[in-house]
Amino acid sequence: MTEVKKQPNGGKELEIKVGKDIFLRYPVKTHLISIKEDITPIYEEIKKEYQKGDFIAISEKFLTISEGRVMHKSLLKPGILAKIIYRLIRFNMGEKAYKNDPAFAIPEKIQAAIFVTGWWRMFLATIIGLPLTAILKIFGIKKGYFYKIAGNNIEQIDGPYYGAMPPFDEFAKIYPDNPDLSCQKIEDEFGVPACIADANNINVEILGKSKNLPVSEEVARKTLLDNPMGQGNEKTPIILIRKK
Repeated sequence: MTEVKKQPNGGKELEIKVGKDIFLRYPVKTHLISIKEDITPIYEEIKKEYQKGDFIAISEKFLTISEGRVMHKSLLKPGILAKIIYRLIRFNMGEKAYKNDPAFAIPEKIQAAIFVTGWWRMFLATIIGLPLTAILKIFGIKKGYFYKIAGNNIEQIDGPYYGAMPPFDEFAKIYPDNPDLSCQKIEDEFGVPACIADANNINVEILGKSKNLPVSEEVARKTLLDNPMGQGNEKTPIILIRKK
């Protein structure tokens, strides 16, 4: 059953200030969806609570699962290249960042990225991109050349991760097929502007949005900076956002 909650998730705030504006973030409680499940009934329920000026932020993982873009960990035994990249990325991140969000770099996730982008391209990203990124970091220039050379949005791959909700702790989630198009379909069919967010305990990135999103992409991102969806077993992969 889908429920638009009027209270925030544990440890989160209902309101957030962005510039001069205050936004309310209502978590949308859903059931645990299955792979390739039709999630249109969830949007139907959200539509009942929608007010003009609202928009929804949808978890990238939620959309990815509904599209069936997942790989089971049994297919992701890390090879030598994945293990090397894992150690290098973990070193570049620093132990503090790694402890805050260990799902950011795990060998199985990197093996999934190798399947997506190809072994040779990942090899080039490793021998060129990682050293270049590390050197520039010394001079305060933060550019992810590893991910840029690898391409295919591999930085958006998530898991498999023991902290995720079962059974999806056993799956790697690949980047959604077309985030902008998915958002536009929601807006066109249900009249609710939408954006897709990749949010974790380190950063938030807007991956796609519909044409009539009532705020800028940057404002949408800032409304989600404290990750109001949560990263545990909240089952709130969508946030209904309303300007107060």
